[in-house]
Amino acid sequence: MENKILGIHHITAIAGDAKGNFNFYSKILGLRFIKKTVNFDDPGTYHFYFGDEIGSAGTILTFFPWGGGIQQGRKGSGMATEIGYSVPAGSLDFWIKRFEEHNVIYNKPAIKFGEKYLTFLDPDGLKLELIESKTTDERKAWETEDIKKTVATKGFHNITLTLNDIKATATILTEVFGYKLIDREVNRYRYATNEVENAAIVDLAELPEEKRGHVANGSVHHVAFRVKNDEILMHFRKIIDALGLGVTPQIDRQYFHSLYFREPGGVLFEIATENPGFTIDETIENLGKELKLPPQYETRREQIESSLVIIN
Repeated sequence: MENKILGIHHITAIAGDAKGNFNFYSKILGLRFIKKTVNFDDPGTYHFYFGDEIGSAGTILTFFPWGGGIQQGRKGSGMATEIGYSVPAGSLDFWIKRFEEHNVIYNKPAIKFGEKYLTFLDPDGLKLELIESKTTDERKAWETEDIKKTVATKGFHNITLTLNDIKATATILTEVFGYKLIDREVNRYRYATNEVENAAIVDLAELPEEKRGHVANGSVHHVAFRVKNDEILMHFRKIIDALGLGVTPQIDRQYFHSLYFREPGGVLFEIATENPGFTIDETIENLGKELKLPPQYETRREQIESSLVIIN
């Protein structure tokens, strides 16, 4: 098996109100709520996972909803600033109408890299985009009563990183991750991998004078890239360690195995395995129905459940 990065695995962001976050992504945006667990380092805080029917890599958006007292993030350099979702061609009118009905802040559609897109903000100010990809996206959309497959999100299209200088980050993407520069528009550089058809794009926005961003409420915490298994994960760990980037040991995240490092531009990167997946403790039909705790916290279940707000 070849040692390859297979595009984006998941993206993790920070939110304030847990119930508001759950309602926005599962009801207004129509993603499937696939896992309700806790922050492994702070079990008094939820960790939410949203995605497609089974939580396929490349569709998984996760949140740490840390409550109303958290400081607001500030967009800037050294961070992921825009999350792009793929949607079917011709669906943006539906989304504009839906956003107006639910008082979602959005901008008029525009064109970027030859693709029509709609920018909007979630309740915490996180910036997202719905993109009519110029390549066909055959992924099966998760449908809800209000959002049918003809307009529903398919999963990630791209992630945008804002940097003062893209060179060192681009080197990680091309020389370590196997991405290639495929397009450029002014100060935006589009990199993609040919190893997967979707969730394959990383855009680098170069803003030399941009102040450093602050990761907090309404911002992306880290971007995770996908590998097939543990063996390949550890292959990349050796490479990243040799570059002196302070990579972590392998960490068991219950549903995948991970390692973390901060790329030279300042963005926290994760590499995560496909295994073991989200059905190790729930059936596909019951994903997201119950609070799932990692084994080390099961003895504290009653205490943890009493400290978490009821979301549904």
